[in-house]
Amino acid sequence: ATLAQELYAAADLFLMPSKSEPCGLSQMIAMRYGTVPIVRKTGGLADSVMSCQVGQDDGTGFLFNTYNVEDMLGVIDQAVKLYHGDREGFGMVQKRGMIYDFSWKRSAQDYHNIYQNL
Repeated sequence: ATLAQELYAAADLFLMPSKSEPCGLSQMIAMRYGTVPIVRKTGGLADSVMSCQVGQDDGTGFLFNTYNVEDMLGVIDQAVKLYHGDREGFGMVQKRGMIYDFSWKRSAQDYHNIYQNL
């Protein structure tokens, strides 16, 4: 394994507070290795990370909206509280991220479905 793979696999949380991000691969790599992403809700980050904040049971990570330190620290606090307070729940978030399908095959099927419904 490369050093980068080992770092992703060793981490529990991955912070990516991008101001803008057209796509982003790092959050998807992190999820594949079981590292829960904390990202700003922008561009490809918002498209690839589903919120697991309170009341949302299908999430793969944590998102914050506004590009400021208060919002970022608030969502980091939520992630750390889940990690320490509900390890089973945190493990479920990790597993959902690890099995999420980012393949071209899935994307192509999504587009196919859209065109079929036109």
